[in-house]
Amino acid sequence: MPLAMLLASCALGPDFAPPQAPDVSGYLPEAGDGPVESIADQRIVPGGAISNCWWEVFRSPQLNALVEAGVAHNPNLQAAEAAVLVAQANLAAQEAALLPIVGAGFNPTRQETPPKALITNAATGANIYSLHTGQVTVAYVADVFGGVRRQTESFEAQAEVQAFQREGVYLTLTSNIALAAIQEASLRAQIVVTQRIVDLQSRVLDILKKQNAQGQIAALDVVTQQTAVAQAKLLLPPLDRQLQQVRNLIAVLTGRFPGENHDDPIELAAFRLPPSLPLSLPADLVRQRPDIRAAEATVHAANAQIGVAIANRFPQVTLSANAGSTALAFSQLFTPGTAVWFLAGNVAQTVFDGGALRARQAAAEASWKVTAAQYQSTVLTAFQNVADTLRALQSDARTLHAAITAEESAARGIELVHKQVERGQVSLPILLDAQQAYLVTSLARVQAQAAQLSDTVALFQALGGGWWNSWAVQTVVDADANRLQVK
Repeated sequence: MPLAMLLASCALGPDFAPPQAPDVSGYLPEAGDGPVESIADQRIVPGGAISNCWWEVFRSPQLNALVEAGVAHNPNLQAAEAAVLVAQANLAAQEAALLPIVGAGFNPTRQETPPKALITNAATGANIYSLHTGQVTVAYVADVFGGVRRQTESFEAQAEVQAFQREGVYLTLTSNIALAAIQEASLRAQIVVTQRIVDLQSRVLDILKKQNAQGQIAALDVVTQQTAVAQAKLLLPPLDRQLQQVRNLIAVLTGRFPGENHDDPIELAAFRLPPSLPLSLPADLVRQRPDIRAAEATVHAANAQIGVAIANRFPQVTLSANAGSTALAFSQLFTPGTAVWFLAGNVAQTVFDGGALRARQAAAEASWKVTAAQYQSTVLTAFQNVADTLRALQSDARTLHAAITAEESAARGIELVHKQVERGQVSLPILLDAQQAYLVTSLARVQAQAAQLSDTVALFQALGGGWWNSWAVQTVVDADANRLQVK
């Protein structure tokens, strides 16, 4: 436990108390849909454990490999980790201010006094002589009113801010990699669906051309079908552009240049929807979200600065001491009769500063109010994230079931129309409607599958990602401040 926290009880200024968890029982209102217990094929587990490797629930080896590469090579995560080291080093430097500064010195001199001087430091009376002085100095700023301790407390809280921000970067990185992988798989599936429609339309076009050559249908029917084929093909270039951009994004997220991305294609069928989803209790969410913990630590740092400002208005006490030996020869140092020492104390109090110190205290108190309000905003946003994601998952399940039903119906419809075309029973409006319906419903089914997977990722992200279950993060809970330190 840091020395500053041991002594904080006798330091001026308010002691920090962690904010209370919100007094709410759930994320969604009881009216309407009621409590969320299941979302179609997925079961909600209130209070369920969240793995720190949450992305493994999708059972995709490719996704696991991408996340591993991103954690190992992403420069943003490396920068966040370095920022933690900076904050910890600054804290260590500040903690040293609670201890005395001890210095040692040795000063050899060769000097001359005027020949006619009445007094010389040499025992022989010589006016040219050497003088050797060795001494130890001690300086200590007595933290009588706790200003140094409060400043140390603030630095410790700032180190916690950086640690939780690192966890936030880690969560954002892993979530973005998962979302990008799902988007790549979705775009590939949309390209496959679109190409399948183009192939189907092209076969119908070949049939119509033969029927036109035999005089069974008019040339206008052929031209109309050619237009439909061309319109479907127009969908492919934008999809391919988006696919390549997503692959570039995945390369950058995993710490590579876009030209170095040689990963195998990611298919939508490679992802498995987890059958159950954990849902943290509202009281637990504020301890699990990295952004909330960082906001809390920011409030703590601002709270400690109030104590610093108050202590600065009181007298500053400094103690200093010097002990050593002075001799004409090095061999005579620290022999009887050569000792020198002094002990001094200093008390300084600002008498008039035009109200500057009072204003700094007022500014510190106002800064605390700013951070406290920002903390509340962060908590509200976190609860909104979870609620929005739950609603999205509910909608995704209904949308996917409807899309599957619509696609199956459209597939049967276009099969019947295709048979009519083969028999020469062509109704061009029905043919075009069937082709368009099959294209739209197939794309909608793919997009609904991807949305359900993406919103599952969003739920894990909204719940904090399970970082507290990582073997690399050891938590030490202070019984007085209930604060978490990352070692």
